[in-house]
Amino acid sequence: MAVGESTHYEDARLHALGYRPELSRVLSLFDNFSVAFSYLSPMVGIYSLYTIGLGAGGPRYIWTIPIVVGLMMLVALVFGELASEYPLSGALYQYGKYNVGPRYGWFVGWIYGFALLATVASVDSGAVSYVTDLCNTWFRTHLNPADHLTIFVITGAIIVLSATMNSVGAKLMGRVARFGVYVETIGTFGVFVALAIHGFHRGFGYTFTTQGVEHLAHNPWGVNFGGHWWTGAALVAVLANVYIFYGFESAGDISEETVAAQRQVPRAMRTALLYGGIASFVLVLGLLLATPHGGIGPIVSGGIPVILAALPSWLQDFFLVMVIIAFFSCGTAVQGAGARVAFALARDGAVPASATLRRVSPRHKTPINAIAVGTVVPFLFLLLVLINPSRNYHILWFDYPAHINALYALVSFATSGIYLSFFLTVLGALLARRRGWRPSGHFTLGAWGVPVAVGGAAYLFLMLVNIVWPSSLTSGRGALFNYGWVTLLVMVIIVGIGALYEASARPDRSVGRHRIEDGDAADARRAGPR
Repeated sequence: MAVGESTHYEDARLHALGYRPELSRVLSLFDNFSVAFSYLSPMVGIYSLYTIGLGAGGPRYIWTIPIVVGLMMLVALVFGELASEYPLSGALYQYGKYNVGPRYGWFVGWIYGFALLATVASVDSGAVSYVTDLCNTWFRTHLNPADHLTIFVITGAIIVLSATMNSVGAKLMGRVARFGVYVETIGTFGVFVALAIHGFHRGFGYTFTTQGVEHLAHNPWGVNFGGHWWTGAALVAVLANVYIFYGFESAGDISEETVAAQRQVPRAMRTALLYGGIASFVLVLGLLLATPHGGIGPIVSGGIPVILAALPSWLQDFFLVMVIIAFFSCGTAVQGAGARVAFALARDGAVPASATLRRVSPRHKTPINAIAVGTVVPFLFLLLVLINPSRNYHILWFDYPAHINALYALVSFATSGIYLSFFLTVLGALLARRRGWRPSGHFTLGAWGVPVAVGGAAYLFLMLVNIVWPSSLTSGRGALFNYGWVTLLVMVIIVGIGALYEASARPDRSVGRHRIEDGDAADARRAGPR
């Protein structure tokens, strides 16, 4: 099918769902995949969480990667079916709105959008230590990655640069993401090859060992799993991968800018998750096999650079540049996805200042004001780095841990918010099927639809509980991931604020009016070519 003909069909589907085409449909399958893959970003995830996974679960934690990817693939299949049926900006918000109702969809959009904008601040601030390392090496500076001003300036610069890229046009966003894919490929498979050439120190059997991390005496983080790996250490170590393998759904957020979205977006979701899983496994495998004979303790303390120190200095610098680019590409993709959710909500009149936020740039055909929201809100989150207590603070019934700045506490919501919105979306698909909905897009699961959705919902629910379950600050989960009650409490507060706003302003009524007034969406839902 020619591009022009495909665009005509996609635009007809938009009209059938009650919308008129406003954004520029210029992204190819590879562009769409690249945005999703850049958001998932194996390099960002592994370079941020490898030492936590290793310290919590030992080398054996690598085998939680295929488990997480395999179970999350069930979710990707459900999302692919929804994306093919509703190829609209805002993805999860739209799926909840059409499958269950305006109020349900609004809540999903609120939680998902908030989590995305928190992720922007998280990802971009994660690049600071690598940027300062590079500057200190190349320019003989003395930047401190823990300094509040340094974090604010570097992270702020990345946020603004990403916003500029996103504002100029979807095509440029796609090109940035494409470059990110190339960088991720070099930075994962390239690291493995470089370490292999230099010489591995361990055999493959090393990946099946725990190195005794389930015992307090041998745990480099000083956390006690009571000598239990499967029922203790593994439940915490798996979170190092649970925190990585999402973002593929952003392919749906940019559906209205993708050519042949009903066919291409489901493929992009599955491919981004699968390739991300393979790249992550290869990178972690290389790092494990290159572990020096001194054990995992020095690596947990010093991070991945301890392993890469065996490589020539120029190669270390090269991979450092690759990491920084990966962080930037990831942050740009997340910001773009968050802006599309804000745009989708504003287009339905479901957020304050909707008339302004829904405005599309006449020149670049991008949701320019929604992108501004995706810039300002992460900046506000960034101010939280100034709150960094030097000792534990007792608040109500729990302790806020020392040396954990408030940005990290908010960032801990990013993953829990993503998993909550994912769970609500899959649950919404099951509810819709129970009411008689039968998917009729280009991609459907047929008779497998219900069991796949049930499996995906079960996985999401169990992992959400695993993420937010309040644990002692001396436990693995509390010390390394959710800071005791903090993650759960932040999630409850954000959902509660949304509930108060929804109850008082009733934005779902605007969403409902849109569905009634704009094109008889209910009757035309299945219009357009299949």
